Amino acid sequence: MNRQGGIDLVERARALAPLILREADEIERTRRLTPAVTAALIENGLYRALLPQSFGGIEASLEAFMQMQEEIAKADASTAWCLGQCSVCAMTAAYLDPDAANEIFNVAPGILAWGAINHEVQAVPGGYKASARWDFASGSRQASWLGAHVRVVEADGTPRRKKDGSPEIRTILFPVTSATMHDVWDVIGLRGTGTDSYSVDNLFIPEKFAALRDEPAARRETGPLYKLSTNMVFGMGFAATSLGVARATLDAAVDLARAKTPQALKAMRDNNAVQGLIGRTEAQWRGARAYLYATAAEVWRDLARGDAITEAHRIALRIATTWTIHQSAAVVDTAYRMAGATAVFNANRFERRFRDMHAIAQQIQGRDAHYEDAGKAILSGDLDAPPTMR
Repeated sequence: MNRQGGIDLVERARALAPLILREADEIERTRRLTPAVTAALIENGLYRALLPQSFGGIEASLEAFMQMQEEIAKADASTAWCLGQCSVCAMTAAYLDPDAANEIFNVAPGILAWGAINHEVQAVPGGYKASARWDFASGSRQASWLGAHVRVVEADGTPRRKKDGSPEIRTILFPVTSATMHDVWDVIGLRGTGTDSYSVDNLFIPEKFAALRDEPAARRETGPLYKLSTNMVFGMGFAATSLGVARATLDAAVDLARAKTPQALKAMRDNNAVQGLIGRTEAQWRGARAYLYATAAEVWRDLARGDAITEAHRIALRIATTWTIHQSAAVVDTAYRMAGATAVFNANRFERRFRDMHAIAQQIQGRDAHYEDAGKAILSGDLDAPPTMR
């Protein structure tokens, strides 16, 4: 691991934590990252963590990206969520026409965000026409470009399909100034992400700004990072974000226990029940973290030595991601209950981290259905096949 691509990235994230912590209340209030936080993330190159080196990015290892997310999340979950979302979006450069990638990522601020897969575009001479609205665009309020994952319909109205018969999904990219933003993010957790909706009306997208994202045949980069699908990296980044939220919540509970004496009870630090609870919860957090990072290291080792991504890799990443999110939520719940009435006051940040963690657990990467997906694949016995990129 080179210093720029690993250790230094994590050190930069750690150094920004005090600023982000100071700005966290304003991020929560305005439902946006503050200008100071956004500028610091840009100036320190954190949005470029997963951008290919060929475009001036860091092209960090999976582990370094996860550690970056974990450090930022200890300070503020919304900041980490936006950073993780937009960092993964930058992986699209590996599939783009180089001129298009440079225009998107090397013109300040160079931030791309997108929402959920939905709708379709019509193929027209030289590109595509789109009229649609998309939701769940975390980080869109800092972005200079937006993207959308869409099905392609030919000029005669027939769906465009891949060789295997499945619909062709393209990621269309366009300047944020071409879209109408819709302020809809009124939620209980991750409030500061500004995960709003956006729409376009009869917008022309040139062919060079429509990527076959996550399609190996369209990939221009050869590094191990780009053998992973963006969805796989989203999952690992958001799981690491969960670990950061859980670590900060548990640390706050430990600090509280060292100092608090509940009315008519012995000091928390001297209470055997509290001591045992802290010990078990610490083990739970460390176990989840060790599992997640060990899985990332094993997959990265295979990819770095030249192996192709397999269904076994996908399943390993998927269940590690989901399990870690669930275990992190359990750690936060324990720390929240341990804090008692102290946890309900905004000033103590227990309640915000509780809300943020449960918003993370509701997101697609935390669905229980992933265990069924993994079990089905394991029972099939065909884990050496190329993965289904979902």
